[in-house]
Amino acid sequence: MTGVLSALPRQLGLHMPAEWVRHTATWMSWPFDVDDEMWFGYLPDVRAEYAALVRTIAQYEPVNVLLRDQEAEASAQAALGGIAGVSFHRVPLDDVWMRDNGPIFVRRTQSATNGQPNFAYVNWRFNAWGGKYDFERDNLVPERLAPVLQMPRFEPGIVMEGGSLEVDGEGLCITTKQCLLTPTRNPDLSPADLERYLCDYLGIQRVIWLNDGLEGDHTDGHVDTITRFIGPGSVVTSVTEDRNDANYVPMQENLETLKRAVDLRGQALKVTELPLPREALFLPDGTRLPATYANFYFVNGAVIVPQYGDPNDAKALSVLQDLLPKHKVVGLSSRHIIRGGGSFHCLTQQQPEG
Repeated sequence: MTGVLSALPRQLGLHMPAEWVRHTATWMSWPFDVDDEMWFGYLPDVRAEYAALVRTIAQYEPVNVLLRDQEAEASAQAALGGIAGVSFHRVPLDDVWMRDNGPIFVRRTQSATNGQPNFAYVNWRFNAWGGKYDFERDNLVPERLAPVLQMPRFEPGIVMEGGSLEVDGEGLCITTKQCLLTPTRNPDLSPADLERYLCDYLGIQRVIWLNDGLEGDHTDGHVDTITRFIGPGSVVTSVTEDRNDANYVPMQENLETLKRAVDLRGQALKVTELPLPREALFLPDGTRLPATYANFYFVNGAVIVPQYGDPNDAKALSVLQDLLPKHKVVGLSSRHIIRGGGSFHCLTQQQPEG
């Protein structure tokens, strides 16, 4: 079964699983630049870090890399060609943040016996974080991948980004008011309206609303830069010890909100503090970058964590390794990738096993 389905995923028993569920593959888009406006002249360094990320993911699961044009194809082939498990696909692109413009996959917990799909994806609208950048090509990526994915899809017709949603696979979702309620996304929808869409299309039964994200985050406070599930009922959330840091108060507010939250069984969440990098990073124009360790990515058997050459790099790895003893926690450099405003989780989109 392929094509656009009219029934709701919830009606068909489909939901978005947690990221630590086994993946069939990871989807990504190869970095490129236009007039040095995206990577500020650091594209070779960005591609080197990106290639290291792809090579690491490919050790654990297949990787599908989208290529914008002939130059992107040639450079990607030079960096990654011949690596087992890495496949390339030519797709027009505006940017590389697959977490936000890519398909969001939903599946059944148990196989259907009535001919209904066991696996599908949701094609949300994408408008480049409230119209900040070009987005027409990126908005079409899930539709253009239909011949490759060969599965049915749903089209809710509203703006939503994968990085704005953190789910535990059991019906609980964390997001931020700063992002989902900004008037440049879905100005006519109330929080209750948005919760209904998340219920209907992703199987979400309860939403925990945090307030704000990180200073300098052009996505308007994506939750995947601050707070992440690491297991059912268990989260890590970003904090800083520096009371003079602009992030101190909003991160403390989020921490307190999470400490008061409960899961669907009424049990208090287990909340672990994850340090932010000690040293702030900035663009040449003085814009602060949203450097964070929370933008890690689960793969089959491992967790890949951004590193910045910061005194807190090792501490963040230690915190996550203690919490995830069954996973290998791998640190990779993201000091150049972060110049684009995101890191490893922003660059990736998991396709869970059906």
